[in-house]
Amino acid sequence: MHYKLEIEIDLPLKRTIELFDNPDNIVKWQPGLISFEHISGEPGKQGAKSLLKYKMGSREIEMTETIIRRNLPYEFTGTYEAKGVFNSVANTFEEFAENKTRWISENEFEFSGFMKFIAFLMPGSFKKQSFKYMQQFKEFAESETK
Repeated sequence: MHYKLEIEIDLPLKRTIELFDNPDNIVKWQPGLISFEHISGEPGKQGAKSLLKYKMGSREIEMTETIIRRNLPYEFTGTYEAKGVFNSVANTFEEFAENKTRWISENEFEFSGFMKFIAFLMPGSFKKQSFKYMQQFKEFAESETK
């Protein structure tokens, strides 16, 4: 499954990336996040791995993030692996007007086992969740003052 999402943020690129790149902010726009733990590599650098734990409804989900490409403020690409799911996310950022940033997120999912069945039944739920996180980041970022 592949999809591309886009959102406009009413902040300059520099400020958008300051907020996006701060791991302490993730819980502010991904409220289901329970923990974010560095596992290996140099934190925040290409090749670094982190364990993310989420509470989604009554379920807890663990996933491993691997940073594939980090060329901020313009690009951040990572993979996210959980039981039955492999997700590659390429995020690009561009300042397209004064104090306005465009965030484009390209997602590629591969499923196995039971998750193949879930993806077949509810393909739109993955895109909906991705866009919800983007909207929550926009709301969080635009409400922050420096």
